[in-house]
Amino acid sequence: MDPFISHTGHVLPLRRSNVDTDQIIPAEYLKRVSRVGFGDGLFAAWREDPSFVLNQPAYRDATVLVAGTDFGIGSSREHAVWALVDYGFRVVIAPRFGDIFRNNATKAGLLPVQLPEETVAALQGAAEADPSGEVTVDLEAREVRHAGAGIRAPFEIDDYTRWRLMEGLDDIGLTLRYADAISEFEAGRPAWLPVTA
Repeated sequence: MDPFISHTGHVLPLRRSNVDTDQIIPAEYLKRVSRVGFGDGLFAAWREDPSFVLNQPAYRDATVLVAGTDFGIGSSREHAVWALVDYGFRVVIAPRFGDIFRNNATKAGLLPVQLPEETVAALQGAAEADPSGEVTVDLEAREVRHAGAGIRAPFEIDDYTRWRLMEGLDDIGLTLRYADAISEFEAGRPAWLPVTA
């Protein structure tokens, strides 16, 4: 996955709370075997409504999703994160996330940022007032900034998760850091034992 140090982008204000993973990506899209192509199904039921925010041309290039409380609750499907990433989102900001969603997000390079409800509402209001305004999510400084709205908000993230995101390391990437040691170990094992390929 790509390293995440800092990201500046347009905001999609999703004024909905209790958004579960089935609303993010409906079950009928879960038949695919790769991680790509899920963006087509992102919020599929809601996108049938022409007035839905994701259908608005002003928010077409948004890369920062700002949602209500309890985003990503419900089932543990990783596909919800894959759909958001495939569509082009790098960050989701909300007052609270489903725990499994938050963990899945960080392992796929999507940064979940938890901010107070009043800050989230201010970011949504700023995006509605001026869709061309940009927000910067600085993982290194652990801060969200929206100059046009005068917002400068710190956020918390544990050091290990922050390091993984900044290094661009998913679970496979972490393992591959030890590829030489794994190969050396396998080369020294008796031939009759199973090996990894």
